[in-house]
Amino acid sequence: MGPLSWLLDAQVHIAGSPVLVREIVGNAFGLISALLGLRRLVWAWPVGMIGNALLLTVFLGGVFTTPQAHDLYGQAGRQVFFFAVSVYGWWRWQRNRRGDAGQAAVVPRWATGRERLMLLLAAVVGTAAAYPVLKALGSWGPLPDAWILTGSLLATYGMARGWVEFWLLWIAVDAVGVPLLLRGGFYPSAVMYLIYGALCVWGFAAWWRTSRATATVRQPIYREAVA
Repeated sequence: MGPLSWLLDAQVHIAGSPVLVREIVGNAFGLISALLGLRRLVWAWPVGMIGNALLLTVFLGGVFTTPQAHDLYGQAGRQVFFFAVSVYGWWRWQRNRRGDAGQAAVVPRWATGRERLMLLLAAVVGTAAAYPVLKALGSWGPLPDAWILTGSLLATYGMARGWVEFWLLWIAVDAVGVPLLLRGGFYPSAVMYLIYGALCVWGFAAWWRTSRATATVRQPIYREAVA
């Protein structure tokens, strides 16, 4: 059996339930990506894309053999959108690193009032639009799945833009995702969502501190320029 065949077929048993190795590996790449994102390093994007490709095969049980009885099309779809948005994030952070951002690829900042309003509208419209589509496809738990899909995309876009609020979006996604994944039998993913939630609290605090420090440094420079 080659490495690729092993990765696609290998399973382990956790608490008496079969779990795909690729689900564990995919979530591990996602966790590493989150840690790199917390440090604002460009490698967060390509590492995350590898995890997206693996997890896509996990949530499409009708196409790829999985031990779970449920297809989560919203979870699968978000891996595709993640991959696309990550290309944008990778490009944006790489461009910033070549500029004045130094070693870190982005300088955290709070979104403006207009940007927050756009996020709120996108969250409502996106969830409302995704719900009937996922329900028609037969996705298990279409309403929470619709929010997870929409919220995840908005959080990824916010990360690319360097908005501190993107961590709060991830926390809201995790709060809905953990019970859904537990009920569906996706235990490694549910555990990873719990870990992500704790990491998001840490990341939010870290980016908030950095944004405040940056604002404190920029304010005297601005005053000197005006004077």
